[in-house]
Amino acid sequence: MAAVGVIGSGTWGTALSILLAGNGHQVTLWSALENEVKALDETRLHPNLKGIRIPDSIVVTGDLKKAMEEKDLLVLSVPSVFVRQTAKKMKAYLKPGQVVVNVAKGIEEGSLMTMSRIIEEELPGVQVAALSGPSHAEEVSQGLPTTCVAGAHKRSVAEFVQSIFMSGVFRVYTNPDLLGIELGGSLKNVIALAAGIADGLGFGDNTKAALITRGIAEIGRLGIAMGGRAETFAGLTGIGDLIVTCASMHSRNRRAGILIGQGRSMDEAMEEVHMVVEGVYSAKAAKALAEQYQVSMPIVEQVNAVLFEGLAASEAVASLMLRDKCTENPGMDWDEA
Repeated sequence: MAAVGVIGSGTWGTALSILLAGNGHQVTLWSALENEVKALDETRLHPNLKGIRIPDSIVVTGDLKKAMEEKDLLVLSVPSVFVRQTAKKMKAYLKPGQVVVNVAKGIEEGSLMTMSRIIEEELPGVQVAALSGPSHAEEVSQGLPTTCVAGAHKRSVAEFVQSIFMSGVFRVYTNPDLLGIELGGSLKNVIALAAGIADGLGFGDNTKAALITRGIAEIGRLGIAMGGRAETFAGLTGIGDLIVTCASMHSRNRRAGILIGQGRSMDEAMEEVHMVVEGVYSAKAAKALAEQYQVSMPIVEQVNAVLFEGLAASEAVASLMLRDKCTENPGMDWDEA
């Protein structure tokens, strides 16, 4: 049995707490909001995990020191936009060599840093890891079979995370490509917004398949240019996470996209979804990285135009369809010119 502190009591942090408690670990769940701590502790219910009871064995607290002290593992599960400020708060209670698993999916807009790099910058000396893959909190909390990837710089750290989370319904693979894992998990949210917009416009399965296929091509191009591995983008945290996020109504990014496709503004869509829409925050960063690495990402460009430049969703689709003719795989050779 391990002692685990889960920093962040959103749907994902709560679902992982339930999973870890079910694995026999001693779990402490932290929230920054006093009223949320009180509600979770008293009712043992999370408002966004309908019908799922939080086990009594899970300690719910607003005391960050209590959530972190004497823990074998810390899980950082706040939204990506809060990772840096939460890490700053954690610094006072961190033990040397602490293993910190990031489960947020995003890229910081200003610095263009992945979450693991932010954690390493704010918490020097930690052993950072990431857990990612096609894993909706709603299904994990219900114990439905799910598969994820644990990535870290060191094999021993990734295998430690694997051993903590692995169960009969939650299978964990390891992967040394920490950068690729985090890029896949972040960039897929931007493509999922596009998939949702297409749904909101009333388009069909052909459109969805095209966005998923060309979306992973964009993600892979940028990821490889930045140093990620092609195998990672063909795996669970690449195409796997992209498929589930583009196809499922559990996906807040897809739901927000649907609303935008139906005519809502970005702010109206985010308010209606009632949860953090990570793709909105990652879209600008993805566009900036594409420009920095001189990588073509037309879907990302059009999502940015819709979100931040007032382009109508229908015009964005027309821009994608009417681009100059090109070959699908530029690196492949023809038998004859």
